[in-house]
Amino acid sequence: MENILALAKKVAQEAEVFLVTTKSTPVVFEANRLKMLETKESVSVSLRIIKDGKIGFSSTTRLDDPQMLVDMAVETAEFGASAKFVLPSKEAYPQIEVHDPETEKVEIEDMVELGESLIAKVRSHTPELVCEAGVTKSLITVDILNSRGGQSSYRMSAFAIGIEGTLIRDTDMLFVGEMDSSCRPLREFEPLADSVIEQLERAKRTASVSTGQLPVILTPKGVRSALFAPLAVAFNGKMVVEGASPLVGKQGEQLFDDRLSLWDDATIDYRPASRPCDDEGVPSQRTALIEKGVVANFLYDLQTAAHAGAESTGSASRGRGSMPSPSISAMVFEQGDTSFEEMLRDIKEGLVIEELIGAGQGNVLGGDFSGNVLLGYKVENGEIVGRVKDTMISGNVYEALKELIAVGHEAKWVGSSLKAPAIYLAGLSVVSRT
Repeated sequence: MENILALAKKVAQEAEVFLVTTKSTPVVFEANRLKMLETKESVSVSLRIIKDGKIGFSSTTRLDDPQMLVDMAVETAEFGASAKFVLPSKEAYPQIEVHDPETEKVEIEDMVELGESLIAKVRSHTPELVCEAGVTKSLITVDILNSRGGQSSYRMSAFAIGIEGTLIRDTDMLFVGEMDSSCRPLREFEPLADSVIEQLERAKRTASVSTGQLPVILTPKGVRSALFAPLAVAFNGKMVVEGASPLVGKQGEQLFDDRLSLWDDATIDYRPASRPCDDEGVPSQRTALIEKGVVANFLYDLQTAAHAGAESTGSASRGRGSMPSPSISAMVFEQGDTSFEEMLRDIKEGLVIEELIGAGQGNVLGGDFSGNVLLGYKVENGEIVGRVKDTMISGNVYEALKELIAVGHEAKWVGSSLKAPAIYLAGLSVVSRT
């Protein structure tokens, strides 16, 4: 990295080197059986420069030709965007635990047994269920070095386990599933199996639902399906700078129910979305997005923050071979004071949504969401009476979250990037073909 930086400093006013190495061991199950296990290693290095006020960028998986990396960055700078930022100098980073050496020590045999046990317990309830599952451990090392003396290096471990099941009976297809992730080893499969079995129990019977405006309870997984994408786009600083977010000019205004609070947090110990700094070397932080219904902040990297006249929120992320851009680390909703059972008892006729399919294909920029109900249940007189089929829901995130009926008192992690409680919405548009 030092060699690349030294070469870049000869031809550019500022330079930054970003190096990521990954070692991953996925254990994959298909059709209830072990299909594949392997260990994969990868490395990528990116160079970003500022030359004559413009941004140049290049990346490669080869580490043996630093001059080529520099030459490519110089070539792209001629056509690059104007740089409105300066790279960070040496920073003090928060102490965030994202590496557990025990994760690396988990044996492949134990991972195989974990996946097999998970599948076995779920199929002991429903033997005809066809399951896919995965157990993965990873080690990621991130190094950042720039020409202003900014430097960061950290290691992250990750462990994930998940299962998806398909049940086919005549022309009916049922999809169930659950997953969990952590920086620490996950050795208990029972909670995931119990959650899938609960889904299967609730889906034993089918029920038809009325077409029209109906109250809807989004489970934590339902929150991810319906609300995550439009909210992530709306609070993205790049969308704000470009004028594409509906929240442009709305900072400080109350647009949501005052029981709704939301923040982005990359500082939670042992969560795979956490890190001591973002991918530009800016210290990580917890950023309030909605405070008691009021639009509080947006997520910025260095470039978008400069355009907005704001400070970076430490939200820069980048995929392999791409430049930084602002994005969600972990979206966390504040818990409310209502139990799931209390929400159910309040409904005469409505829906519980676990999973939508195709929800992100509408006007996400405008806050719209719509999708077919992949897994959802009809509520009748305060009880779940069966799974709904051939049903579609739609709504707008700003209208739906303007007046909530209740927010659940127990938030759960859904994957690595969302922690949410159940959210009880007054009404969404429901169309049923049954």
